Amino acid sequence: MREGKWILQDINWKVNKGEHWTIFGLNGAGKTALLNLLNSYYYPTKGEIEVVGKVFGQDILGEQLRTKIGLVSSSLQQKFNGMDSPYEIILSGAFASIRLYESPTKEMKKKAISLLRELGCMDYADRSYETLSQGERQRVLIARALMGDPELLILDEPANGLDFIAKEQLLETIEQVAARSNPPTILYVTHHVEEILPVFKQTMLLKEGKIFRTGETTDMISQKVLSEFFELPVDVLWSNGRPLLTKSQSKNHAVQS
Repeated sequence: MREGKWILQDINWKVNKGEHWTIFGLNGAGKTALLNLLNSYYYPTKGEIEVVGKVFGQDILGEQLRTKIGLVSSSLQQKFNGMDSPYEIILSGAFASIRLYESPTKEMKKKAISLLRELGCMDYADRSYETLSQGERQRVLIARALMGDPELLILDEPANGLDFIAKEQLLETIEQVAARSNPPTILYVTHHVEEILPVFKQTMLLKEGKIFRTGETTDMISQKVLSEFFELPVDVLWSNGRPLLTKSQSKNHAVQS
């Protein structure tokens, strides 16, 4: 609650270890507020939140919790020194810090180099961060998030502002992370259905601060459910395991409320 107004209400949601979820909602739906709760930047006015097996305020403090969560967001991008290299930024993830204030161990350096290779960042590992494209920066931030072996990886609209090629390259990187032998649980936040990859088997639809519906992605991202969600008739076309959304042209397509 903020200034007497509920930002989120009636959020009853469980994510099991190893599941990969999409959180889908329009601007103003409450996605950012939900992420701030998960990262313990906000605390619930009422109710209880358990993240990575720990209950807020009882088992763990916010700073301790955030070491178990990898976060990639556009707001985080702005906090890095543009003159730092991707290699330095990725290394900072081992300490959950924005800059590299401590001396990394040999093992940390080896891991950072391994992540640079795995996520296709080696060609620009020593360039300054400010010279990278938006897509390159996002891959660096994903690598940084993985440095701490997080139990939960949150990707907050990571493809915003990317052109088609850069977006597809980034989505391929995310698929690669999800295909690891022991990947973190991944939450992918977006308001574009075409970004929902086959690895995201579960979807939450968030609307006006409330859960509209949750379930299997193929059930949630359907003509019927999304027409109700948008209060507008839409068509959903699936291709290669990914959805495409268009406004329905059918005059007989009624939206049920």
